[in-house]
Amino acid sequence: MDQVRALMVLSENWTLRPSLSMSDVVDMAVAAEAAGVDGIMISDHIVLGPSANREGEPLNLRDYAAPGNQDPMTPWPSPVVLLSAIAARTTSLRLVFGAIIAPLRHPLNTAKDLGTIDLLSQGRLVVLPTVSWHEEEFRALGVDFSKRGAILDEQLEIWHRAWTNNPISFQGEHYSFDEVYVEPKAYAPGGPTLWFGGSSVHQSLLKRLVKYGSGFNPFGSPTDEELALLSAALIEAGRSVAEIEMVGGIRGRFNSPDDLADLEQALDGSLEQLRQGYRTICFKPSMFTDSVDEVPEICRRVVEGLNERLATLS
Repeated sequence: MDQVRALMVLSENWTLRPSLSMSDVVDMAVAAEAAGVDGIMISDHIVLGPSANREGEPLNLRDYAAPGNQDPMTPWPSPVVLLSAIAARTTSLRLVFGAIIAPLRHPLNTAKDLGTIDLLSQGRLVVLPTVSWHEEEFRALGVDFSKRGAILDEQLEIWHRAWTNNPISFQGEHYSFDEVYVEPKAYAPGGPTLWFGGSSVHQSLLKRLVKYGSGFNPFGSPTDEELALLSAALIEAGRSVAEIEMVGGIRGRFNSPDDLADLEQALDGSLEQLRQGYRTICFKPSMFTDSVDEVPEICRRVVEGLNERLATLS
């Protein structure tokens, strides 16, 4: 029988009490695995500038982090370090680096780091590369914000070569090198699983997903027309939507700064995505509890609730 995979957002739960330490975050991942959660997701910022909250912070701090709504003091631990620790403490949990702001890092360094985590976890790493939104972050790291899409495109090709061959060479606008050997490689030939997503379904996204991707993880809810564009692009390339992991999410509803969201109501919101073919659904536990101790039970309720709702559609 078809099953839904639950994916726990791990990097945005700072409203939980008692306050989380890094070891607590790793413990949450271990508890999620025990509760039947398929994977955890860790997102990325290296630095935030004063304009990180230019759009105004959420009414309720339990809500999702989004472009322009983040307090510059928001903690964003190193995903490479944190995922390595989680890899060492788990055995089946997928480790989703979603998303990595790839243009802020040299692609050979990144290929080595991601390949090493994939080896540590024996192929459990999933990577969602993004160009992101925060111009001050790019400026601080000396990367041209206006070129970030072109930079990512070169990086994806370099990753592919680095995880596939030796030696590799590359001559591009942003990177240039001859005959280098990248070892060790990732666990599986060709490297970790790559997902792609964003706030809209645009041509650059489609090209990257069709060429390199195994999953689609949008920010928000794509329209039927946008999903049709995705399907058409895959068919044109000789691929099919059936081979793409469709990744959605549930979101709590808040009426005040102090509200906890109702989990059952949020789970009901997954029904339309399940009808559209999404079979991996993200959730953030701190939307539904303020207590670290209650996270394992939230995980169990999400896993069971998603599959109960899928069963109603059959």
